[in-house]
Amino acid sequence: MAGGKTATAALGSGPADPAIRFSPDTPPASVAQAGGLPLRSHGSGTNPFGFEWLPASQEVVGHPRSAMDLASSSPSSITQTSVDHLPPVFTIGGISVKLGGFVELSNIARDSNMTAGPATAWGSFPYANNPNHGLSEERISAQLSRMSVLMEANPRKDIRLQAYIETDFGGAAGTSNSVQISGYTPRMRQGYFTFTQKDWGFHLLMGQAWSLVTNYSKGLLPRQEQLPAVTDNNQIPGIAFTRVPQIRIGKDWHEKYWLGLSIEDPQGTVDASTFSKSCSPNGSSFSGTNVPAGYGQSGTSCAYYQNSGGVLLNSGTHYTDNPAPDIVLKAAADTSFGHYEVFGLGRWFRSLSVMPGESTTRKHTHFGGGVGAGLTTPLGTKKLQLAGNILAGEGVGRYGPSLLPDTTLNSRGQLTPVPEIIGSLGLIGHPSKSVLLYTYGGVETAGRKSYMGNDGHQYGYGVSDLNLSGCSIEFGSCNAQTHTLASLTAGGWWHFMEGHYGSMMAGLQYTYIRKFAFKGNDGFGNSVSPTTFGNTVYVTFRYFPFQ
Repeated sequence: MAGGKTATAALGSGPADPAIRFSPDTPPASVAQAGGLPLRSHGSGTNPFGFEWLPASQEVVGHPRSAMDLASSSPSSITQTSVDHLPPVFTIGGISVKLGGFVELSNIARDSNMTAGPATAWGSFPYANNPNHGLSEERISAQLSRMSVLMEANPRKDIRLQAYIETDFGGAAGTSNSVQISGYTPRMRQGYFTFTQKDWGFHLLMGQAWSLVTNYSKGLLPRQEQLPAVTDNNQIPGIAFTRVPQIRIGKDWHEKYWLGLSIEDPQGTVDASTFSKSCSPNGSSFSGTNVPAGYGQSGTSCAYYQNSGGVLLNSGTHYTDNPAPDIVLKAAADTSFGHYEVFGLGRWFRSLSVMPGESTTRKHTHFGGGVGAGLTTPLGTKKLQLAGNILAGEGVGRYGPSLLPDTTLNSRGQLTPVPEIIGSLGLIGHPSKSVLLYTYGGVETAGRKSYMGNDGHQYGYGVSDLNLSGCSIEFGSCNAQTHTLASLTAGGWWHFMEGHYGSMMAGLQYTYIRKFAFKGNDGFGNSVSPTTFGNTVYVTFRYFPFQ
């Protein structure tokens, strides 16, 4: 640790501070057996479970980099839990166990009431018709307190196995509330295992992790993602990411050039706001979405594309009928002048529809996806870095934190991908070892995907014949569809305390968001372009007991 002595642990290569290891000079009674000896034999008769506390005394052999190092453009101590840089706490058999995490308290202030916790739904800032517009919101939360466990084993010199679990309290069960007891529930942020064969440069990941679409700061390895060091748990508009179940294989050439292929399982998002009616073919009890006929067509279609969650899924959420997982292929290069990457994304969307004059469903599958790129590079000095990412395609809205729709319906009840662009650019500065400053600009924009109905009205996404006159009148009717979200974020972190007791950091962040809707009319033939804005301020404190 900075400013104090560091030691090399008996297991692993991270820095060790004797004062924060669970390894007192005298082992606790629970780990001492007959004769007063600690349990230390792996699988021997005296210790059948192979449990071993770390030895209490270790020689100081150097000064490894602190786990709280802020010199990176995406410090893992802020964006993840930096558990890789910590010493193991104990071993079980041949597996070393590291513990990481922090306790956080955040104060969030927004100038429009969104009734949201420490994750801002960027696309939901209300228009002036909503009484919550301009009604300030202030909320204190400890939900983002985070815990992590990293278990590592080296069966051979060239093989490493890792299992990683990361959780916070961002879950909100039906009993959660902030009235008397804020009983917010633990949720799985990440949970995966990895296999690495160093001589082959082979990497395998299976479990829930950050998508391969996410920008990386080095290589394509987990816990090396180029995540902005922001305080909001929903990142910022323009950052492409998901955290989803996946299977990923990768190959590196001398840890300089990288290739990764990931099979991932995110849900799709559908905008059916212009299709306000439901339908039940043949008077059945299964209700679908009524789709008006297109120009020159006759009759209406009835579309089905999602279902409520079943066993072990959230029954209060709808899940799209995905026919196949997403596929991401990414190539990256680490050079002396930065990290660069390009990737391609493929997605599939499926719906069922009952066509006009028919009584049974037809299955429809449409392809979507896009291409993207990212970079992380120093700007002439190690104290200033540039990070950026972009993703463009059709049906990629789910990968942006504003959650623009992936798809809408066409005149035959088929899901059709919406064109979108997601991008951000950030500057990260390091005026001192204990201070990190950042500023980001981000944008997410959607194109039109609509059709002219036989009744003379437009349907789909980005339609231009909606009456939006009520968007600027309190309690007026406003069904505007989002065209673009643009944001500007500035903030920083101060690592103000460190010692044998751990570390403390404070963060301050401001975000300005502007939301633009597709043009409509005022009912008298005049063009209307609804827009709204939002301001968010975060003040955050974190205590890192292991760092």
